[in-house]
This record gives sequence, structure tokens and C-alpha cells, in this order.
Amino acid sequence: MERGTMAFERGSVLRGVAAGVLALTVLTGVSACGGNKGGGTFTSQDNEPGFNPFKGRGGGGGKSTSQPGSIGVNGFLWRASLDTLAFMPLASADPYGGVIVTDWYTNPEKPDERFKATVYILDTRLRADGLNVTIFKQVKDASGTWTDTAATEQTATDIENAILTRARQLRLSNIKN
Repeated sequence: MERGTMAFERGSVLRGVAAGVLALTVLTGVSACGGNKGGGTFTSQDNEPGFNPFKGRGGGGGKSTSQPGSIGVNGFLWRASLDTLAFMPLASADPYGGVIVTDWYTNPEKPDERFKATVYILDTRLRADGLNVTIFKQVKDASGTWTDTAATEQTATDIENAILTRARQLRLSNIKN
């Protein structure tokens, strides 16, 4: 009986110590947050020396040309990609990371095959090497299930060229206005 009572008391003490440590941690964290006398001013790391993996996304090493509140990639490539792939249902689009993913699209003329596209915009400048398109293809087999097959590289190249052509058109129309 003493042994069971002893374990219970020891468990109570340990729970009390754990609760005390938790309370102390919370109070220390709250007091550390309350000691900010900077008035909520945040500094940018753009001008700080040293390695910054988020500085200069296209390899230029210079300052980023993006404005506050703007998307993180070239706007002409972004808009052109959305325009070119408008016939496909959109699964997700991340303008800051430069990734567009479509859902499966089935051509009504060929209901036994479907395509999906992923577009990566890799640069803030309008350049041909700042764009990468990947096309996925599935074919319906005799049992009615979709199986992966390789899409031709020419399909991805054709879509890349269509996006680049549209991006140039958008840029030219922006210059004229």
C-alpha cells in the first residue's frame, strides 16, 4: 500500500514541476514579446551583407526588381501562361513561387486520352530560359482505367513557345500604351 501511495505522490510532484516549467516558459515568452521597444518596425535583409537565398531570383546577384505587393515572377510570363492554358481546368497557381498546375484535360475529340500541365516560371525577367513546361499524359486502357504514358517533348516545347509568344505580345502592348 505504501508503495502505491508513494508512486502517486511522486507522480503528483512531477506533474507539479512540469506545470511550473510550462508556466515559466509561457511567462518568459510573453515577457520577451512585450519588451519590443522598436514600435513594430521591421527591417529588410536586402542591404545586409552575407548569403541571402531569397535575394536576386534570376542569378543576377543584384537587387530584385519586384515592387512591394507584386508577384514574385515575370508578370508577362505569368499572364501569358494563364492565357495559354485557359482551356485546361486550373488546379493551383502560386504567383510568388511561379508555379501553375492544371487539372486533367480531356479533348472531346479524343476521350481516351487526357493531359495535365505544370508550368514553372523561373525568373523575374522575360527570357526563354525562365520558363519550364512539363506535360503529363494518360491513356484509357481496355478496362477503363487511366495509365501513364510519355507525352512527346514536342508538346511541351509547343506550349512553351505559345506562352513566350503571348508574353511578347503582352509586353509589346504594354510598351505601346
